[in-house]
Amino acid sequence: MTAVLERDTTFDTRFATEPYEVAWASEARWFVQHVGGDGTATYVTQVSPDGLTWCDLDDLEHVVEPGGLVSWPATGFGHWLRLRAKVEGSVQVRIHLAVKA
Repeated sequence: MTAVLERDTTFDTRFATEPYEVAWASEARWFVQHVGGDGTATYVTQVSPDGLTWCDLDDLEHVVEPGGLVSWPATGFGHWLRLRAKVEGSVQVRIHLAVKA
């Protein structure tokens, strides 16, 4: 199953995606694409036990440049996933989360 968390959304400051419940899943993979803008963003996977309070899954940061598409797996997560991002400039993004049992 693939969830679209952002579709051609523009950001020029820090943001976090909506939470996505993945308690049933054993594997997850993020796909982040910059489809517009001239900025760069750094993404970190976050986990939550309840979808309300968040912490970083690990200390890995993923940088996406203008026009870039980056993907990375998320393992050892709990019930909820989201991304937090720090943006420099302006970015238009598509963010997909692919999960499977």
